[in-house]
Amino acid sequence: MPYAIPKIPKPKTAKPNTAYLIANGDLRLSANQVCWPAQEDMERRVIAAFAQEGVKVIRAHPYDPELKHGFIWNQRMGMDVFQNIPPDAPLIVAEAVWQYSYHILPGLRDHRGPILTVANWSGQWPGLVGMLNLNGSLTKMGVKYSTIWSETFEDDFFRKAIRQWIRTGRIKHDTSHVRPLNLDRLPTAERKLGLALAEYLKRRKAIIGVFDEGCMGMYNAIIDDELLNPTGIYKERLSQSALVAEMRNVTDEEANAARQWLEARGMTFKTGTDEATELTDWQIREQLKMYIAAVRIAADFSCDAIGIQYQQGLKDMTPASDLAEGLLNNAERPPVYRRGTNEELYPGRPLPHFNEVDEGAAVDALVTNWVWTAMGFDPATTLHDLRYGEHYKDEKLDAFVWVFEISGAAPPSHFIDGYAGAVSERQPPMYFRLGGGTLKGISKPGEIVWSRVFIENGALHADLGRATVVELPREETERRWQMTTPQWPIMHAVLHGVTRDQMMARHKSNHIQVAYAPDAKSADKALAAKAAMFAGMGIKVHLCGDVKVG
Repeated sequence: MPYAIPKIPKPKTAKPNTAYLIANGDLRLSANQVCWPAQEDMERRVIAAFAQEGVKVIRAHPYDPELKHGFIWNQRMGMDVFQNIPPDAPLIVAEAVWQYSYHILPGLRDHRGPILTVANWSGQWPGLVGMLNLNGSLTKMGVKYSTIWSETFEDDFFRKAIRQWIRTGRIKHDTSHVRPLNLDRLPTAERKLGLALAEYLKRRKAIIGVFDEGCMGMYNAIIDDELLNPTGIYKERLSQSALVAEMRNVTDEEANAARQWLEARGMTFKTGTDEATELTDWQIREQLKMYIAAVRIAADFSCDAIGIQYQQGLKDMTPASDLAEGLLNNAERPPVYRRGTNEELYPGRPLPHFNEVDEGAAVDALVTNWVWTAMGFDPATTLHDLRYGEHYKDEKLDAFVWVFEISGAAPPSHFIDGYAGAVSERQPPMYFRLGGGTLKGISKPGEIVWSRVFIENGALHADLGRATVVELPREETERRWQMTTPQWPIMHAVLHGVTRDQMMARHKSNHIQVAYAPDAKSADKALAAKAAMFAGMGIKVHLCGDVKVG
């Protein structure tokens, strides 16, 4: 009997002056349906722009009338779509929404033609965030790509860029703001501190507790042990099911006591009675049970930091993890005791949480915690999404101001008025079916160090820079909230010596890590010590923009 040898289809041939377009989406149907009109509008503009340059754009997959959207929404679909794309054809990945990168990475890994990632410059849906995650994933994977963004797709910046891509297959952006760290040029005291902390970390070693890897398809957020362990950091692989089980052991009285602690410090919970659309007392109680359970499990395994995936695993089992995450990142927080005892766990200090189990953020948060603590600064740190930004001008300020936002995991010490300035509002039902509140506030004016750990060419890298958090008029903050996600904490950041387009061209993640210092001089010193610690851990450090050290 003859063997059943599969018939391998012959790849399609690329046509001249033709490009293919794909739209990667969410795994959550509700998000894809709600966000589809913005994606459709963007694609129309992109296709028209290429047509004016003499290039026909073919959409590689159709709109699905039953699903009511035209996104690639799972990995198998992505693999199948690429079967019909000529492997040498120019390929456009158009993103106006958050997208799960892993849906299309198999096809992009094998694609031989030029790849262009495109996002609309809009805060409405996190298309910019999605594109940056895809860019970081492609960088980790070693796949060459070009990237571009635009508000109208008619501006000179965009038109010039796509002409270059059509002609050469590459877009060259200005990244002159980036320079390699010169360790010998760091201030002596901060260099010694950072290197000593790195050596101590390698000898003592640290544990990051990972409650399930691979949140929302973020391939770039996973650091393999072979890269991570030489820095001195090891993973404790934990299960989100164990977190839910431990939540069941937390009593209502313990959760209620945590809420009373928060309300006594001025935090506001905006509650209602409709579980489907409003924040309820039950949701808050479950979130605080998660907070207590997470601390207890972390203590069981002696974790130095933890990360909870939540999406997708917990979204159908328990309310949002964001309230717990923001509390974990704060030094002052409701006390948690070891089961059945009066022993307080991690007293008087944060238990750093890396949101969405982003392991690049985990390395960063751990290093920040150690450096800031050694320097006597508040070690509260968080990641944010690079969500959006606009130029702002009034009698006090004339600068491009970024909107940094994350889904509620920011620490209250970052907010104006701390807990008294914190509000918990129900998470959007589109993403969070079982609700739960955020930890929302407006980040206080001050000096910060920003950073990002990423993977490129099989090695760990870190970008570091400085920024100033500014306070905008309340009406401007509200406007920016309403055009993004008004339930989430917001930071108004002005980067030092890095333009909008330089940041977009260089940054290898949807996430950016931030931490405050008491003043500008202290922030420069903290950046120096952090750079030295990264370097001592074997991480390749790059300084971005106006950095006065190194």
